[in-house]
Amino acid sequence: MRLDKFLKVSRLIKRRTLAKEVSDQGRIQINGKEAKASSTVKVGDELTIRLGQRLVTARVDRIQETSRKDEAAEMYTIIKEEKVGSAEGL
Repeated sequence: MRLDKFLKVSRLIKRRTLAKEVSDQGRIQINGKEAKASSTVKVGDELTIRLGQRLVTARVDRIQETSRKDEAAEMYTIIKEEKVGSAEGL
C-alpha cells in the first residue's frame, strides 16, 4: 500500500493530502530510509514521522484498504514518541 494512503487509513495523519505533503518534505522514514508518498508500506515496516516538535515511531501491524475509526489504531503500534528540539531532525 502507498505510504500516503496508509497514513490516512490508519489515521496517523488525518488527510491524505497532508500525508503526501509531509512525506514529500522528507519528514517520514521507512526502516531508516527517507520515504516519499508513493513508497510502499508492508507489514513489519517501521515508520518514523516528524510532526512539528514530535517524533513518532510506529510499526505497521496490518494493511487494510479501509478502516473504521475504532479499527484504525489496530493497524499500527506506537514504538516510541518523543519531543525534539527545533534544530534537530531526521
